[in-house]
Amino acid sequence: MKPQTLESETFGSGSRSYFIDFSKATNQSEYIKITRSDKQADNTYKKNSVIIFEEDFSFLIESFSMLFTSVIHRKEKNHSEVTGTHSNAPEFRKRGIKSWAPEKRPREKLMEGGAGSVSTAELLALLIGSGTTKETAVDLAARIQKSVGGDLNALSELPLKKLTRFQGIGEAKAVSIMAAMELSNRRDTISFPFKLKAG
Repeated sequence: MKPQTLESETFGSGSRSYFIDFSKATNQSEYIKITRSDKQADNTYKKNSVIIFEEDFSFLIESFSMLFTSVIHRKEKNHSEVTGTHSNAPEFRKRGIKSWAPEKRPREKLMEGGAGSVSTAELLALLIGSGTTKETAVDLAARIQKSVGGDLNALSELPLKKLTRFQGIGEAKAVSIMAAMELSNRRDTISFPFKLKAG
């Protein structure tokens, strides 16, 4: 069975074109193939491709998000230097988490100070992995936490459909949250295998 192309997009200008294919491999794993095609002087084409498999999609999306956010931040910074205007918004909120100071990053905070050193939103952000172009994973996690009034029991009861209603939460991220909540529930069940009776 040959790889199957599910969707394709093409763009380019002049003698250079780009092809982006969303495909399924013979082992049913999905991947994105990006191909650059350059027309040569003898009318042949030289092609170079890179493939990103589905387990790395979240990293690809996060990287693009951070890249474009950084570009926007750079332009805003250059504009403020020219015009003499400055934004009061914290710099780390405009850019991706990787641009934050190490001591502010949830992963590094947890590794350095243990799980107790990070907030609930930061723990949830570590499960989510990446945010969107408009908000970081921490901001997204805080929004989800706020929607249930900070009640983790309420969060653990949210079904897949409700979790995926949050912009930036797809099925994979929703399942990660649900799995973590279920592990916590099972831990409590093991710790307290029977109900305590009052009186």
